[in-house]
Amino acid sequence: MVQHSINNIEFDSNNDLDELISILPARVQDYMNNHIDKDNLVEVILDLGKPPEVRFPNSQETIGEGEVNHVDLQSLISRVSEFGDDNRAGIERTLHRISVIRNRKGTPVGITCRVGRAIEGTIQNIEDLVMSGESVLLLGKPGVGKTTMLREVARVLSEAANKRVVIVDTSNEIAGDGDVPHSAIGKSRRMQVPSTALQHQVMIEAVENHMPEVIIIDEMSTESESLAARTIAERGVQLIATAHANNLENVLTNPTLSDLVGGTQTVTLGDIEAKRRKTQKTILERKHDPTFPIVVEIVDRNTVSVHKDVGKRVDEILRGKKINGEMRWIEKGELKVKEPQNNFNEKVNTSMISLYPFGISKGSLESLIKDSGASIKVTDSESSAKIFLTTKSHYARKPKALENAQNLGIPVHVLRKNTKDQIKKFLEKYSAGTQKIRSSSAFENNSAVNIALEELHYGIKQLFDGEYRVELNAQNSFIRRLQHKAAAKEGVSSISIGEGPNRRVVLEKVW
Repeated sequence: MVQHSINNIEFDSNNDLDELISILPARVQDYMNNHIDKDNLVEVILDLGKPPEVRFPNSQETIGEGEVNHVDLQSLISRVSEFGDDNRAGIERTLHRISVIRNRKGTPVGITCRVGRAIEGTIQNIEDLVMSGESVLLLGKPGVGKTTMLREVARVLSEAANKRVVIVDTSNEIAGDGDVPHSAIGKSRRMQVPSTALQHQVMIEAVENHMPEVIIIDEMSTESESLAARTIAERGVQLIATAHANNLENVLTNPTLSDLVGGTQTVTLGDIEAKRRKTQKTILERKHDPTFPIVVEIVDRNTVSVHKDVGKRVDEILRGKKINGEMRWIEKGELKVKEPQNNFNEKVNTSMISLYPFGISKGSLESLIKDSGASIKVTDSESSAKIFLTTKSHYARKPKALENAQNLGIPVHVLRKNTKDQIKKFLEKYSAGTQKIRSSSAFENNSAVNIALEELHYGIKQLFDGEYRVELNAQNSFIRRLQHKAAAKEGVSSISIGEGPNRRVVLEKVW
C-alpha cells in the first residue's frame, strides 16, 4: 500500500510545546531547547534507571546525561494535574498527555509525555463525510492521529457547520486538561468523565440533557459503550468516534466492538438454502444495521481508506469476500481519490443476462438489480431476452408478448405480485454470479416444462419462507410427474389433488 507524504499539506499547528518542555528534568529541557527538530517532537520517555529518551516521527534519541531517578519522576508529577484511574494526567489548558507506569505498590517508575497538537487541515480528506450527517468511526493504530482528527472534526462541525457538538472527553485528551477546554475544539462543549468505567453513562447523559446534534467520543472499547452508541444513533444524533483497530475486519471480529458495525449472529440454514448459497448449514450473518454507516481506516497522517456502505461491506466479509476501501489522500493541497477494486475469492460471472419485464415496474426492477448485484440487464426487446418476467395476473391473460416469448423458447418467470419484495426474492436466485435457470437439460427448449419447474422451485422457496402449503397450477400427468420428482430431490413432500384438467400438485411442509 502506498503511503503519501504529509509534507504536501500546509497545517496551522498550535501545540503549546514549551509548556510540556518546561515540566521536564532540566537536562532534558536543555537538550530539547537546542534541538533542530524540536517542533516535530512526538513524546518523551522517562523510565526509572534508564537515560531519558525523546522520540520523533522517524527516529528516537537517548539523552546520555544520567539515568532517570525518583526525584525526576516526582518533580514532573508535581507539575501536572491529578492522575485518573486510567493513569493519565495533563497540563492545564494544553493538549499534552502525561501517562504513568506504576509498580505493584503503586509507586511511579515510568512516565510517557505525549505531545498533543491542534492541526488545522487534518480532516481535509474526510471533511465531506463528517459534514454529511452520517456517523463515522475512525480506526488506526496508536499514534497515527485519530485524536488529532477528532479535535479538528469538533472544530469544523461546531464552527463551519454551526452544529451543536458535545465531546465526551474521558481522559481530557480531546479538549485538554483543566475545566476550560482548549480553543482547538471551536464552539464545541466538553463533558468530562469522572471514571473510564462511566463513559457510557456520560454518553447517554449528553443526549438526554444537552440536545446535541453531534457527539464525539475517543477510544470506544467496551460493550457498554457500543450499546450506548447504538442508542444514541437510533435517536438521530450523529456520532464521530475512534476505536483501537487497524481495519473493519478487526472491529467485526472483536466481541466488544462488533456491535458498532452490525454485530454477528449464528444462523442455521435449511438444506435447500445452504445448497443454493453453496455454504455450510451454520453460517454467520449480520445481526442488525451498523451504528456507524461509514468507517475510516487511517493509514497514515495523510492517507485514509474509506468504507461507505458498512452494512454491505460486513455482509461481504461474512461471505468470505476480500474488501478494499476507497483510498483518499492529499496531494499539493488537493484531495485525490482512488475507487476501491474488490477482488472476490470466488469467481464472478461477468456475463449479463438480458431480462424482459412485462407488467413489472421497470424503475424498481433496475434499482433492485443494482442493489442485489445480480448480473442482469433489462432489455426492451423480448426477442433478445434470456428471461421473460411477468406477474401472475398478466400471465393469466396470455398476452401476445408472452406467446412470442414461449414460441422463442424464452424461460418465463411468474411473480405473484408486482412488489419490491417479490422482485427481491426473484433476484436472490441470480445474485453473486449464479444466474442459472433451473431446468432439466432434456427439456431446456420446452417452455411448458420450464414454467412448471420454475413454479415448483418458487413454491419450495415459499415453504422455507414460512408457508405451510403451496398449490401449483394444474398440469398434465407428465409435467406433474416431473414436479413430484423435482420436489422429492429437494426433500419436499408433494401430492396431487383435483380431477381431470384441474389436477395439480400441492407442496407441503413436513418439518
